[in-house]
Amino acid sequence: EVQLVESGGDLVQPGGSLRLSCAASGLTFSFSLYVMTWVRQAPGKGPEWVSTINTSGDSTYADSVKGRFTISRDNAKNTLYLQMNSLKPDDTAVYYCARGPRFTVVGTPRLWGQGTQVTVSS
Repeated sequence: EVQLVESGGDLVQPGGSLRLSCAASGLTFSFSLYVMTWVRQAPGKGPEWVSTINTSGDSTYADSVKGRFTISRDNAKNTLYLQMNSLKPDDTAVYYCARGPRFTVVGTPRLWGQGTQVTVSS
């Protein structure tokens, strides 16, 4: 059974930083062969794509987080990361990691982990 377990969410003040982690297990193929994506969902809103990293380590970002967030992966540890800097209240959401590219995972919650809550507030 595939498991994606996110961690690192917390309450942080505006302008602060957090690093999210996502540990993967039970994958059919090596973690290094999966495109991985971060998705977030704010209260009362639909899921929003945040960032994707491909198997070569190339990354793409939503305009709303570009320049503030950095996605990375450690294939030896089967772990995906999201470094979030200069956090804003609008970044408040549950953050999910997902296996697959952007257009596959955003509308497919079964590909997500259980999520980790990020709250940005003073």
